[in-house]
This record gives sequence, structure tokens and C-alpha cells, in this order.
Amino acid sequence: QVQVVESGGGLVQTGGSLRLSCAASGRTFGNYNVAWFRQAPGKEREFVAGIQWTGVNVHYADSVKGRFTISRNNAKDTVYLQMNSLKPEDTAVYYCAADIAKYRVESAPSQYSYWGQGTQVTVSS
Repeated sequence: QVQVVESGGGLVQTGGSLRLSCAASGRTFGNYNVAWFRQAPGKEREFVAGIQWTGVNVHYADSVKGRFTISRNNAKDTVYLQMNSLKPEDTAVYYCAADIAKYRVESAPSQYSYWGQGTQVTVSS
């Protein structure tokens, strides 16, 4: 099975940028679809962005379209989430999740079998 580890979280001011990384080990990341989810205190975990194993198909939550970009480098077994124009409502723990390659990029947490420990993103106003 694959293990995933997130990095790149931190504290940033409104309008700032961060890049999160999700690194895989144990299996070739190129055989997995990968998604980013986030969970704010007192809220359910929500889908942010997902990318197909090929990197061709991507899917974004409406709340981040135009501000966030998901990408992957299968040679480095890493998926990235570039976050621009950050807002206080983006504050959450961000999780990377992976599951076996398929055509559809799923947005439900139940469709992903492998999860990282999360990285905190805090956007100050």
C-alpha cells in the first residue's frame, strides 16, 4: 500500500500564497488518483481538489476555483497544491488522500483509502 505525507502548511496573511506537497512512499504514486481535502474546526471534511493518475483530469471545489491549482510530478512521487489569494475561510487542516487509479476524480472522502496526517494552514485577516 502507499503512504502519503503532507508538508508546506503554515501561517499566511490574507491574499498570500502557500504550496502544499504530498509525498508518497511504498508504491509508485503514478498508479493513484490523489485529492486534497480540508477540515476546519467544527466542520466536516470537504473536498478541495483532485487529480487523476495521468495528471490530465483535475477537479476543484467551487470555493477554490481560480485560486488553487493541483498538479503532480509522478517522477518525484509528489502531488502539489498551489494556493493563491488565500482567505481566512481557507483556514483548516489540509489532508492528502490517494486511491487506485481510475478515470473519474472522486470528491467523496469515502472513495479514498490512503490518508496523510494533515498539515495546518492558517490565514490571518
